[in-house]
Amino acid sequence: MSVSTPTDIAEVKERNRALIQEVLEVYPAKSAKRRAKHLNVSEEGKSDCGVKSNIKSIPGVMTIRGCAYAGSKGVVWGPIKDMIHISHGPVGCGQYSWAARRNYYIGTTGIDTFVTMQFTSDFQEKDIVFGGDKKLAKIMDEIEQLFPLNKGITVQSECPIGLIGDDIEAVSKVKSKEFGGKTIVPVRCEGFRGVSQSLGHHIANDAVRDWVFDKSEGKEPLFEPSPYDVAIIGDYNIGGDAWSSRILLEEMGLRVIAQWSGDGSIAELEATPKAKLNVLHCYRSMNYISRHMEEKYGIPWVEYNFFGPSKIEESLRKIASYFDESIQENAEKVIAKYKALVEGVIAKYRPRLEGKTVMLYVGGLRPRHVIGAYEDLGMEVVGTGYEFGHNDDYQRTAQHYVKDGTLIYDDVTGYEFEKFVEKIQPDLVGSGIKEKYVFQKMGVPFRQMHSWDYSGPYHGYDGFAIFARDMDMAINSPVWSMAPTPWKKDDGDYLAIAAE
Repeated sequence: MSVSTPTDIAEVKERNRALIQEVLEVYPAKSAKRRAKHLNVSEEGKSDCGVKSNIKSIPGVMTIRGCAYAGSKGVVWGPIKDMIHISHGPVGCGQYSWAARRNYYIGTTGIDTFVTMQFTSDFQEKDIVFGGDKKLAKIMDEIEQLFPLNKGITVQSECPIGLIGDDIEAVSKVKSKEFGGKTIVPVRCEGFRGVSQSLGHHIANDAVRDWVFDKSEGKEPLFEPSPYDVAIIGDYNIGGDAWSSRILLEEMGLRVIAQWSGDGSIAELEATPKAKLNVLHCYRSMNYISRHMEEKYGIPWVEYNFFGPSKIEESLRKIASYFDESIQENAEKVIAKYKALVEGVIAKYRPRLEGKTVMLYVGGLRPRHVIGAYEDLGMEVVGTGYEFGHNDDYQRTAQHYVKDGTLIYDDVTGYEFEKFVEKIQPDLVGSGIKEKYVFQKMGVPFRQMHSWDYSGPYHGYDGFAIFARDMDMAINSPVWSMAPTPWKKDDGDYLAIAAE
């Protein structure tokens, strides 16, 4: 199959609109009408790309979204390293979420850190019938005996808990008293709640507010506050991202008193209301608690983006603007310090990646935040979309990140995404593990952009060097000459390769 490459923006828009209509034709009329709201083409000058979001997926049409439990346990609470997080319910949810994200941390696993361990109440039929409150209490007793150095416990409720009415709040309060006031947090993140994992983020943020902040008020701080205290919010330390970000902030002269949640601790959560500024990376998962701290404690917050040198420079200056001239001067020194590194990376990889096109479909902030890093390498993002984005995510995307004519898709189905890639024919696809092998079997270079395909970090200047290497490795690997792309080869090519 051969598809001509559009030569101007008007042709790109026409092609993308026609493509949207083509994929909608396979659905029943009612489903097509609903899915049409989630697909659009960006228009220059418009603040909104016209894509509907945060709407329930259509039953029977495959979605790549996760659930509220995934948003709470897998994203917000799970990386808190010195707490034990109980998956309360059947074993399947806990097993599926066990070590699924590469949330790096410092500590001794099983002694004082527990991120990569799995704790579950392993519901059986009798627990569904008679309830699991007593079982939950027993598990907490066992945890205290087996892991006495844990600093707290969370109860991450799975779907059956909300259906049968287990009183996880009552159990948590009783056990907290028995354990000398230890922080025990019940989290009502049953998977059926809300549209996607996005509500799980919100529920988890509210649990921090109610069971950590409110209960720790009046405690003496463990450190002497300074004018330069900041908290990193919404960085989960995938492959060491938070560490590479923290380096830059500290080189500016700021003191990082907390990381949420990658390599984070319960003490850091409690310390955050003492910060002078919250720096927010993943807006989608942590804007709720950032807004709460601004309203209750008067702590301003600022979004930042540490993907690629252009966005890093912009973000360092934005963060520095909240402090005095010494910090602003230090920000410029940090930018100058890494200039040689950046120039070396771009000189090496941009000639190999210039003009290459990318299609993205990821969760959180990545569908927009990584665009600048690709552009720093001379690449162009021709399609992007969110698994569980809200309207404000798409507004930010349309206003600040994508180019005129870019294809935008929300909660894209497997069929739609494959068809878009087939027709647009990008040089690289960046998405999740469920899509990885589909596109690689189609002969399309792929990077897993949820957890960096076992690489990373990608944040910060050091991370940009790794990012550039990985994109080059994906696109320019000689393996693709041995795996013909279906639309670029005919049957004879496959036969020739098979004969070899």
